[in-house]
Amino acid sequence: MPAQFSRTPTVTQQHARAAVAALFLTNGALIANLLPRYPEIKSALALGNTTYGLTIAALPTGAIAAGLFAAASIRRFGSAPVAVIGTVGTSIAILLAGISPSAGLFAVGLFLAGALDAITDVAQNAHALRVQREYRRSILNSFHAVWSIGAVLGGSMAAAAIALNVPLGWHLGVSALVFAIVALVALRFCLPGPDQVAQQPDGPGQGTSAAAARGGGPSRTPVSGRTVLVLLAFVLVAISGALVEDAGNSWAALYLSADLGAPAALAATGYIALVGAQTVGRLLGDRLVDRYGQRAVARAGGVIVTVGMGTALALPTVPGTIAGFALAGFGVATLVPAAMSEANDLPGLRPGTGLTVVSWLMRLGFLASPPVVGLVADATSLRVGLLVVPLAGVLVVLLAGVLSGRRRRTITAPG
Repeated sequence: MPAQFSRTPTVTQQHARAAVAALFLTNGALIANLLPRYPEIKSALALGNTTYGLTIAALPTGAIAAGLFAAASIRRFGSAPVAVIGTVGTSIAILLAGISPSAGLFAVGLFLAGALDAITDVAQNAHALRVQREYRRSILNSFHAVWSIGAVLGGSMAAAAIALNVPLGWHLGVSALVFAIVALVALRFCLPGPDQVAQQPDGPGQGTSAAAARGGGPSRTPVSGRTVLVLLAFVLVAISGALVEDAGNSWAALYLSADLGAPAALAATGYIALVGAQTVGRLLGDRLVDRYGQRAVARAGGVIVTVGMGTALALPTVPGTIAGFALAGFGVATLVPAAMSEANDLPGLRPGTGLTVVSWLMRLGFLASPPVVGLVADATSLRVGLLVVPLAGVLVVLLAGVLSGRRRRTITAPG
């Protein structure tokens, strides 16, 4: 008779999980060390607002330009080496951007940082999914939670450096050295051997995959029209999560201060509430996914986003809006990891292809979101522009059906 499957991860698997968590931490921390020092760089290079805006756009531009090369790099060299090399390269590029003596070189540094960061992001998620398959339960959300913690750590390091008047070169040099060493040490404990996407019918949120890496495994089936449509649905789920995140990044403080009259210190808590709640949601997300499945968790998250932010916009108050952003962050906590996990195992796609497509198009969503919201806000109001948040929640509810439901992992009991 069937019995519930349960096993303790091996020491190698536990070490691999810690190593991947370290890679996510470094990825979150590196760029977060640079962002708070943008005003100082702008002033030092005497950049006007237009030039400054064009210059910092080099970061997402580099990510979009290089993002599609991630899958081929992973197939050629392996996800862990690519993630680590990308991390070391990103740390050097950020240092070069920070100490650049001209706007042009600053933009080049940011472009390289964005390009390497995009490849690193796909590679570390690919290796995280490989570790997750070894664990046979959901752990991907916990890695994304560690990324958020890394971003807070990096921002705090930058704030401390600014408060202590640490020169930019020294600050970013120490950051580059520390996190490059962490990544290189982590490589020692990542899973050995080539990457492979094998059939995992009992894995969390994973469909049957016919893709296999070099060196063997099941043969690939042709890419069907249905696979393309499902991949597009995963992309839209990820973009919905990105739109909500960007609303907090780009507009929360402005909306609270300019439209609702909140003091600057209080207005900043809108973004903090979203990121903090998102981190909590990711820490809880793996247990929820294992218990209820990706589909139910995503659908419930979409409802939370729609109701929470929709109510906050319908009845605008400072406390209600802060709570609305917090609910939005909690609601989208598992969306990007869910889309990446399931896209990575779509049948007929070469290893890393689905993950790469989702990551790349999601970055396009991050790039397009601010000007779209800004155009709507200029034509009407920022309150109307922020309707993109509850609308994203509605889209998630409608598309959640493409995600996997709860899977009961069983084995045949002896006798």
